[in-house]
Amino acid sequence: MHRQQEARPRAKSAFAAAFLSLLFPGLGHAYAGAPYRALGFAAIPILLTALVGGMVLRMDQADLLGLVLNPALLTSIFVLNLVALVYRLVAIVDAYRVTTYLNAYAAGGDGRLGPARLPRDPLSIAGLLAVVLVMSGTHVAIARFDMVALDLLGSGCIFVGQEPTEGECEPDGSAAPGSSDDVDGAEPTPTVAITPDPTPVGSDVPEVSIPPWDGKERLNILLIGSDKREGVAGENMDTLIIVSVDPQTKQVAMFSVPRDTVDVPIPEGPARQLFGRVYAGKINGFYNAVRNRADLFPGNRTTRGFNGLKALLGELTGLDIKYFVEVNFQGFRQVVDAVGGVTINVQMPLIDDAFPSGGRAIRLYIPSGLQHMSGAQALRYARSRYTTDDFDRGARQQRVLLSLREQVDPIELIPQLPQLVRALKSAVRTDVPVDQLDELLGLAGSIDTRDIRSFVFSRPRYQTEVVSGPRGYILVPRLDEIRRAVRTAFEESATTEEQRDAIAQEGAHVWVLNGTGVAGRGTRLAGYLEAHGVLASAPRQPPEGAVPADTRIVVYNGAEERLATTIAFLEETFGVTVATRNDATIRADITITIGRSTPDLEAPT
Repeated sequence: MHRQQEARPRAKSAFAAAFLSLLFPGLGHAYAGAPYRALGFAAIPILLTALVGGMVLRMDQADLLGLVLNPALLTSIFVLNLVALVYRLVAIVDAYRVTTYLNAYAAGGDGRLGPARLPRDPLSIAGLLAVVLVMSGTHVAIARFDMVALDLLGSGCIFVGQEPTEGECEPDGSAAPGSSDDVDGAEPTPTVAITPDPTPVGSDVPEVSIPPWDGKERLNILLIGSDKREGVAGENMDTLIIVSVDPQTKQVAMFSVPRDTVDVPIPEGPARQLFGRVYAGKINGFYNAVRNRADLFPGNRTTRGFNGLKALLGELTGLDIKYFVEVNFQGFRQVVDAVGGVTINVQMPLIDDAFPSGGRAIRLYIPSGLQHMSGAQALRYARSRYTTDDFDRGARQQRVLLSLREQVDPIELIPQLPQLVRALKSAVRTDVPVDQLDELLGLAGSIDTRDIRSFVFSRPRYQTEVVSGPRGYILVPRLDEIRRAVRTAFEESATTEEQRDAIAQEGAHVWVLNGTGVAGRGTRLAGYLEAHGVLASAPRQPPEGAVPADTRIVVYNGAEERLATTIAFLEETFGVTVATRNDATIRADITITIGRSTPDLEAPT
């Protein structure tokens, strides 16, 4: 009896082996029937994947982004990417060749007749080339993004420790920041800084390096929105927001300083010798006044004006401002567009019939509710000011920043990275050290944006408004109130701060009358009320009659209709019910007469 001849096993596809090795090195060898070779090619990738995967799983997105933006790591990634390219190329080609050899070996009787000469398959070779091209394209894309990130970090356009070459930082295919179409939302007449005496007050201030943030102390960063227009030297810093972060509790406060603020105290040093104890011009012009004066503040031609602003705002608030981040308005539009726009919860409809755009006034209307805005729309929302006030404008600017912070997903930004980098290079300047980016981004990722305290240093609580005068419309700061708010920002609840702002916006004019004979009681109580948002004073006017047993509060001339929050606060504080009276001779909205049971309250220190 003759044994039936066994059928030869079907030849395996060399293209399939190459494709499997594209998916993961070693898979093609396992498919071809070379297990030891498969294990050899797969061992290193498996170990590296486990190591990197474990690290990534332990990090949040902000920490991961901060790590990726480390220049040393980016250089290492570039080199490792080239090594991985060569390794995968070898694995793919080797899997193809091993499969071809094993097919020939099997066709030759498992080696008894030697490897058979099999005809070359053009389709299989074309498939191999396609696999190699797909694999190479992946690594080329990674290398491109790596180079883009290195360009972002190494450019002197953003990190101003380096001096950029002329024209390097202008946006591609768009007008420079000073072009005539870059005035959307700008006032017809730009703010002019006080021109100081050109005579140097001393020798050049020596350059100083900023001590790196230690990760423990309160971190203060100045955010600046700048406006530069054609034919105007320098820039007006129209948006000034100090972000203060407590790294221990992860609490954040944002302090907005209106651009029309004047008489800001100047810290000791050469600038005070030149300008006096306060800067009499509007604060948004201080940068222009000092940016070319090497005898006033340290820094190079790019950083000197910003160092002056940090020092000035530090003196105003009592904060040590470590770094600055400046965004010009044209670049802001491009950055928002690069991240796909921003969705903002518009709390009140915005109507502005005189919004300046391209040298003319247009009507701006933004309805309430969730609104997805382009860069231009978000900028208009943040800059409108003619039908609102600086308090509302500052709050809107903070809302735009927080919305961007909440919605930007670092992973989703990767495809837009080249466009985003171009926008950032034309839009942003900062003195944040590159080697601290990972720490700062990690800190930013740990912050709960729902618990951010927002302060706008506007009238009437923090500033005295002067509508017309030699300096035009100005706001004169009330230093005690501003510094108290900064000092206690993390000590009181957001609800308390909201009540305080609501009371301040009602603007009640309150007199505290003291007939007890105890000197200073009226002044102390007025200070306590001021600390809670009430515009109070203690005139030297004795109350009528004898000292009452309880606190007496009288509201005059119908003011109770517009002072509901203030009255509720006073009734709760003193445990009494207000009385109402009409008396045209009384210039205050409310009088508070200290009684025998009135607590001796004073402002917190």
